Amino acid sequence: MPAHRRFRRVVRIGPVQVATAYDSRGREKHTAACTSPRCGFSADYDSRSAAELAARTHRCPVR
Repeated sequence: MPAHRRFRRVVRIGPVQVATAYDSRGREKHTAACTSPRCGFSADYDSRSAAELAARTHRCPVR
């Protein structure tokens, strides 16, 4: 079975999008991912505030 995530509460902070979803074990996870081409930054966090902090402090090397 493919691991599809249903993202909710998607917000954009600069070039980074932050979203909330449930992982394969049913736990809530928060993802921050840069949308700039060739950047490659993305990370999962246990708290929404940590994901939003990562988005605010991300310094995209491509931009």
